Amino acid sequence: MRTETTIQGLHAALSSIRANRKSIGFVPTMGNLHEGHLRLVQEAHQMCDVVVVSIFVNPTQFSAGEDFGRYPRTFEADSTLLVEGKCDILFAPSVEQMYGTQPQKTTVQVNSLADDLCGRSRPGHFTGVATVVTKLFNIVQPNVAVFGEKDYQQLAIIRHLANDLCFDIDVVGVPTVRSENGLALSSRNGYLSSDELALAPVIYATMQSLAKSIQGQAEAGRGIDFQGLMLTGKKDLERQRFVVDYVEIRNPDLAAATTASGTWVILIAARLGKTRLIDNLTVTLPDSDE
Repeated sequence: MRTETTIQGLHAALSSIRANRKSIGFVPTMGNLHEGHLRLVQEAHQMCDVVVVSIFVNPTQFSAGEDFGRYPRTFEADSTLLVEGKCDILFAPSVEQMYGTQPQKTTVQVNSLADDLCGRSRPGHFTGVATVVTKLFNIVQPNVAVFGEKDYQQLAIIRHLANDLCFDIDVVGVPTVRSENGLALSSRNGYLSSDELALAPVIYATMQSLAKSIQGQAEAGRGIDFQGLMLTGKKDLERQRFVVDYVEIRNPDLAAATTASGTWVILIAARLGKTRLIDNLTVTLPDSDE
């Protein structure tokens, strides 16, 4: 695996790859890697000749009071995992490489979608995400970019960004990797105490219960009580010590859920102790064409 820390160095590393007409897959990360990230690398390898992984803890997507300073930096362990995962090039730039030394006068924002769901409680977060992803897309210029579906809203925003800004990049989502108890793998799971870690899978269990109710109500033909189900999910989590940001049921495009959809996405954001967890589950009726 080749490691580059500068934009110029990465461009040099990729120039011969492009000259040989090899395809490039890209997996952007903030490090503190786990099996879920390696699954993204595997997916990129299936589609492309060369895989680039970036590790960059992006300061602009952290709001005031969030965990930028204490976000885990585990570069040595991450590098070892990426070697084992057969990453070809690791791009690990500094903040100065990505943002320079002068104040940034340009940002990228995906309107309306970025202000909903997580955007309501994390103002500016998705502007930071969209800006850094645009920078990385311009730097790497991949054929394919691979993201996890665990952050469903982020993936939707990046897909809109790539389409609206005419990036010739195939943005691919990969299903969430979970532990045996259903907990979605996440770098932030490392913040949880042992007791909190044991309780965290309740989020997945709550989504499964809501999914079962959605399917039952849809099959009964009496319409689906989306508002009632969301309230039930919120109360169930609160009884288990979660501080709920939202429990939402949406259509796949994140618009308000309608019975006619046939496919819905359950989205949850909740705090357990000091740690904010997010997850989602897609529900599709067996006879749906979507």
